[in-house]
Amino acid sequence: MYDLLVVGAGPYGLSIASHAAAAGLNLRVLGRPMASWRDHMSGGMFLKSEPWASNLSDPEGRWRLDAYCTTQGLTARHAEPIPVATFAAYGLWFAQNAVPQVDERMVSRVTARAAGFEVVTEDGEVLRARTVALAVGVMPFVEVPSALRGLHPALVSHSSHHSDLERYRGRDVTVIGGGQAALETAALLAEQGTRVRVVARADRLCWNDVPPPWRRPLWKSARAPHSGLGCGWRNWFYAERPGLFHRLPEPTRARIAATALGPAGAWWVRDRVEPAVEVLLGHEVAAARAVPGGVRLEAVSRSGEPLSLETEHVIAATGFRATRDRLALLCDDLRGSLATAADGSPAVGRGFESSHPGLFLAGLVTASAFGPAMRFVHGASFTAATLVRGVRHRLRATPTAAAIPVPAVREPAEAPSRASG
Repeated sequence: MYDLLVVGAGPYGLSIASHAAAAGLNLRVLGRPMASWRDHMSGGMFLKSEPWASNLSDPEGRWRLDAYCTTQGLTARHAEPIPVATFAAYGLWFAQNAVPQVDERMVSRVTARAAGFEVVTEDGEVLRARTVALAVGVMPFVEVPSALRGLHPALVSHSSHHSDLERYRGRDVTVIGGGQAALETAALLAEQGTRVRVVARADRLCWNDVPPPWRRPLWKSARAPHSGLGCGWRNWFYAERPGLFHRLPEPTRARIAATALGPAGAWWVRDRVEPAVEVLLGHEVAAARAVPGGVRLEAVSRSGEPLSLETEHVIAATGFRATRDRLALLCDDLRGSLATAADGSPAVGRGFESSHPGLFLAGLVTASAFGPAMRFVHGASFTAATLVRGVRHRLRATPTAAAIPVPAVREPAEAPSRASG
């Protein structure tokens, strides 16, 4: 029986695994490393976060993004966006060097048992563990507007369903949403010759400012400090003090998680969108139906004026909604037993433990508990260290299995020449 099974091998799962291995836990990691970044983001996209705020977390801080870039002859500088493909390769490098071997099988079911948990892999193997950490990323929580849900996937897709937009070259595509995913997707489509428009509910698009220099006069830094989520004291609090955020009243936490750092485009995509992409602001899609050649969208403006348009394909860049009911890999009894927060996400304590003893959660699903940082890679550092402390506390409360030795520290390796998972 394992001390800990980590389900998911993205930035959060790999960071948790690194800290757990260093703590000497008998550990197993399941999932395809960096799968969301490798399979669900279009080629040509860039990280919105600063390179220095995009590190996966190991206890010694050795396996940083800038260290990986150095091995590849690349740079990771402030205010210079990093390609998503580079970040995904960095994650594989981190997995090779900072984490015990990853079992790339997916998990089909997690069930609670008297002595812990039973985890079933996609090929039917049953694994047992005293604790489980779910770090399943964002893909279980894809959100598509209700007006679009009944249409065939050939007509409507989510922005996270595309690693290659080539199939839409020369076609007509409508992107729904006003955030980074919508705007960068639209820019990539326009640049390859797709006729593209953006439909957004907001009255105007929001654009992030060019970040100020890393080194600034002291008074400017004191007025608006850098943080992993942008400049300013409020962002600094969200980014650097998730533990204090957790102490806020639940209604306050839920409100901030739902509204802070709302939809906005990165500064470096603005010049690619404004001259090339038609933008329809202040409109919400109220209905959609299949028609010969594509989809007819019926939208309504804020003043109630109708708008009808036809398009060959709709891409919903409408984000994710991390609720308990979408954790489908949990068996019905276990999922239904979890206490929830006001927004429907599972409630977690200060050690990221759910209301079911031994079941820990990480990533987007904990944003209403620990704040907006959990929506970004930057939150992985706090999560990994805090969650592993929580696991160790739980194991001490119910001691049984022996720990394995701490793995030897490995020297930096070259990036894998092929996808290793």
